[in-house]
Order: sequence, then structure tokens, then C-alpha cells
Amino acid sequence: MDGAYLVVLNDEDQFSIWFADRDVPAGWRAEGYRGTREECLAHIDATWTDMRPRSVREHLAAENG
Repeated sequence: MDGAYLVVLNDEDQFSIWFADRDVPAGWRAEGYRGTREECLAHIDATWTDMRPRSVREHLAAENG
């Protein structure tokens, strides 16, 4: 392993990191950012500002019309 990670997303727009030299697991997709573990975590911290799952955000948005 080269020590590189990918930032990945699931269908609920929840972030995680994954080893860059492995296939992304089912249910996840590469977000497009690659770096060290620390760089990927910093990217997630800066990017993932609303931690509610997408389905919750959409439900609340529909309720508030």
C-alpha cells in the first residue's frame, strides 16, 4: 500500500476514507479527493458541513415546502 487514501461517499452523501489501492466497496463511490489519511480527513472536515443523511435533509426540505 502506498499510504494514499480516497474520500468516498455513500448514497446518503455520508463521507468516509478508503485505501486508494483497493476497490471501493459496494454502496460507496469515489468523491474525487486523494491524499494521505490526514489530508483526506481534513478535506472531509471542510466539505461535510451538514452531517444529516441526504434522505433526512430532503424530507425536512419537503416538509418546509
